[in-house]
Order: sequence, then C-alpha cells, then structure tokens
Amino acid sequence: MKLADHLSKEQRKKLNKHRHKKQQKEKVNWHDIMGVNRDTYKRGRGGAYRSNKK
Repeated sequence: MKLADHLSKEQRKKLNKHRHKKQQKEKVNWHDIMGVNRDTYKRGRGGAYRSNKK
C-alpha cells in the first residue's frame, strides 16, 4: 500500500503541491560554478603574477 492511500483528499493535494515544487529544476550555469570562465594567472619572469586572458 502506498502512503497516498492513507491520506485524505486535502492531504493529497498538499503532497502533490510539494512534489510539484520539488520537481521544478533550477537552471544552473555549470561553467561559472566550475570556474571555466575565470581569468587565469601564472607566475611570469621575476615571480610576478600575469593574467592569461583567453
């Protein structure tokens, strides 16, 4: 038996609303999160940091 079989109609509506909210996925920009679009820096001559722009 499922849990929904033991609930009243009102409780089922609340449960379905909660499930619907949970199923909506956020759009995530994974490139920004993983740091692909960041500026990169390396040590140049004399130990100074220099940017390597793409």
